[in-house]
Formats: sequence, C-alpha cells, structure tokens
Amino acid sequence: MTHEDDRGEADALAPVIPLFGARAADAARSREESVPRGSGPFFAPDSDGVRDASPFDASHDVDTDTEVDDAALAQAASDALLRKLRSRSLSEREARTFLAQRDLSRDAVEEIVTDFLRLSYLDDAALAEQLVHIGVSRKGEGRVAIAQAMARRGVPRDVADAALGAVGDDDAKRALEFARRKATSIGGRDDDAALRRLVGQLARRGYPSSVAMTAARQALAEARRPAARGPRFD
Repeated sequence: MTHEDDRGEADALAPVIPLFGARAADAARSREESVPRGSGPFFAPDSDGVRDASPFDASHDVDTDTEVDDAALAQAASDALLRKLRSRSLSEREARTFLAQRDLSRDAVEEIVTDFLRLSYLDDAALAEQLVHIGVSRKGEGRVAIAQAMARRGVPRDVADAALGAVGDDDAKRALEFARRKATSIGGRDDDAALRRLVGQLARRGYPSSVAMTAARQALAEARRPAARGPRFD
C-alpha cells in the first residue's frame, strides 16, 4: 500500500474522542435523561412565582407540636395543683410558687390561678379565717403569732388584718385560758421553774412578755390553791 493510500484510509477513520471526555459526556447525558421533562428544580418557583412547599419544611408542625406540649404541661400542672388543694389550703402566692416550679410560663401560671380563683379553689380570705380559727381554738396563740403565720403563708396584709379584726384584742383572756390548761401539767416543779416554763410556752405562741407573765402567775396560783373544803359532819 502506498503512502497516499495510507493517507486516504486515515482520512476515512472517525476522529478520536478522549476517553475521559467520553465518560463525562455519557454521565451528563444519563443525568439529563433521568430528570422528567418539564420538571424544574426542587425548590424552584412554579409558574405563579410561589415556591413549592418542601416536605422537609416542618416549621408549621414544630409550632403545632410546641403548642400541644405547652397545653399538656399546663393541664398537668393544673391537675397537680388541684390534688394538692384537696389536702391543704393554699394562698394565691403559694399556688403561684407551686406552678412556677413546673416550668410554666408566667402567662400560663396567671391563667391557671385566675381560673382557680373563679372556681373559689383559691381564697385568701377563707384561708385567713381558717388560720385564725386554728391559732385561737387549737393552738391558743396570740394575735402576733397568728399574724406571723398568715404572713408566712402569703396572705395579704389587708386580708390578714380583716380576719384578725373578727377575733378582737383579748390576748390577755386567751393567754390565761391557755396557761390554765398547761398549769396542771407543770404542777410537780418548783415555783420559779414552773413559771419560766409556762411563760416560755406563752411567748412562743405570740403573747407579749407582760401578758405571758401575768397569765402564767395567775394560772399557777390557781393550780396550787388548796381545794375548798366542804363541811365536816362528826
């Protein structure tokens, strides 16, 4: 074969395509064919210019879940407060403190307290009357001790004063009644020791020192007084 024949055969051959270029072209062609015709990018706007919602855009679901969780938390706290009130009366301040410890927002706490006030589950005036009754009838306390107990429980000052107003300012009488009940159990001690102990008991119940001393002396004197002898018949 002549040199001219070789050149003619070379002209008849297809041009050489680089190997890696062919692979890249085939890959690009494959990717293009895999995309459905007429489909745009995943987040591309539609014909009205509104972006299609992404199935991964869960902001609405998160907000809904958060609202549901907050409502469930508030309901659980409300139920817990109701159970506590069945065993012990609470003031408004105590109820707020109890609810605040359960990770509620301030608005949620106030909403529950307002609801409980409307249902009369919380009533500072009724609690104050209860504390006055317990202090006077069961513990024999004076006005100071009862006022301090109401302050510790969070009863507002004006509500506490109104409840104490119904008791009256008769600490001396209540102190003497309490001292008389206790004097008989102190009877075996010497006079000074018995007096100190009884005065101390009265002081712990909120009676002023002068009132406590007077009541203790009178009660001990009455307890040590010989019983009146009846008539003798020989």
